[in-house]
Amino acid sequence: MADSTAKTNLDSIREWIVEHKLRSVGCLWLSGIAGSIAYNWSQPAMKTSVKLIHARLHAQALTLAALAGAAAVEYYDRKSGSKADRNAKFLPMDTYSHKD
Repeated sequence: MADSTAKTNLDSIREWIVEHKLRSVGCLWLSGIAGSIAYNWSQPAMKTSVKLIHARLHAQALTLAALAGAAAVEYYDRKSGSKADRNAKFLPMDTYSHKD
């Protein structure tokens, strides 16, 4: 019974991320900045400007990875998920044939 609850929780989290891609990427960026600043602040030999630059670079790399992940999820959903059926009704393939 715990497996079915875990699956529904994971499915609901996945659905939320699919519906709110930019919000989830923004939250990931904000947590990346906060975590990187917290880590860099523990390094006493660095100047404050260098700490901030490193935090921005770490968060930027994390954001690029999150955007790539969001693109992969979008691709997967369009190929096999519910969006494949939703897009199919808007793009009739037989109507616009270039064979003529």
